[in-house]
Parts: sequence; structure tokens; C-alpha cells
Amino acid sequence: MATDRDTVLEAAVGVLSRRPTAHLDEIARAGGISRATLHRLFPGRDALIREIGLLGLRRFASALDTAEVEQGDAEAALRRLVDASVPDAALCAFLAGENQLYENDDINDLWEVQIARLHALFLRGQQQGVFRIELSAAWLSEAFFDLVAGIGWSIQDGRLAPRDAAFSLAELFLGGALRKPDAGTAVPAPPPADGTATHSTTTHSTSAHRPDTDKP
Repeated sequence: MATDRDTVLEAAVGVLSRRPTAHLDEIARAGGISRATLHRLFPGRDALIREIGLLGLRRFASALDTAEVEQGDAEAALRRLVDASVPDAALCAFLAGENQLYENDDINDLWEVQIARLHALFLRGQQQGVFRIELSAAWLSEAFFDLVAGIGWSIQDGRLAPRDAAFSLAELFLGGALRKPDAGTAVPAPPPADGTATHSTTTHSTSAHRPDTDKP
């Protein structure tokens, strides 16, 4: 029977998230395969980590597609994205925390494509009056992804039940990101449609793991 590469990669995430220096034998056992089979699929630890990163980005891209983030009301689109991204939060956590991935051009290029879509969602939401306009769309994008990663870590460590994950993510993020109009308070003008007034997107690490904030 053919080995399901994605299943092996997901098993590897479960091991490496708890023990980053775990031996390949342990990773192979978690995936239900021999070390020889693991080596045929991924010739070495570096190749394995790269493939996990690529899988995480493919899954996040799929979540963006499923949520149809370019369509309709921005808050509704974000809530759809929460539901679509939480099942793969562990992969997002790995993306955020694995420093080795920052040195891979393929990973960085794919990351820029996905974070640009998220950035566009928040920019559209600001223009619709949904999201706070005193926070840059770039920062909202990074903060959202970091919270998805945090959900992944919390589930892995048993601090959050999977059934509560989507609700917890949506309530925490939207509680701070949604615009709360106050007729007595002046607010800055919405950012332009081309995003020229916003900051550029930043690294895909969380602040706790970020080795260099200038890395893509």
C-alpha cells in the first residue's frame, strides 16, 4: 500500500513540536513506517522540515481558498477563514516556530503570496469600516497568523480543547480588531485601495520565535 506523505508529515509535526531534536526513528514510528521508508520519502531531516513547511503553506492557501477571502463582507470572510484554518493550526505553529524555514527561498516566496492575500482581506475590511484603521493591515495579518499558530501550540499542549479552538480564535482576534465607532472620537482616514500607506508584510514567525524581524 502506498504511503501517504501528508500523513507522515503530520505525524512528524506532532513529534517535532514536542521534541525538536527527536531522532528520525521516532518520527518514522509515529508515521507508522520504517526509517528506511522515511528516508526514501524525505532524504534527511532538512528535507523533512522543508516538506512540512511546504505542506503548511499549501494547507493555509487551501484555507484562504475555502474561506473565499476575496469575496463579500470582510468580517464574514475572516470568520470563514477561522473555521478553515483551525484544523491545520499545528502546521501553522510549525511554520511560525521553525527557524530553519526562514532560510528557504521556496518557503519565503510561498509565504509572501499567502500573507499578501490576508493583507488584502484586512485592507478591504478597513475600507468597509469593519476593522480598526489605526492598526495597519500588515500588522493585523501577522497578528492573525500568529494567533492561529498559538491555537496550534495550545491544542498540542492540552491547554485548549479542539472543539473550543475556532470560537476562542475568533473572539480573541475580533475583540481587538473590529472597529468600534465612537462619534466623539476622531479617527484617521481609511488606507488607500492600493495599500501604499500600509507597512510591508513581515516575517512568518511569532515574536517569541522571531530571530530577525527583517527576514521575509
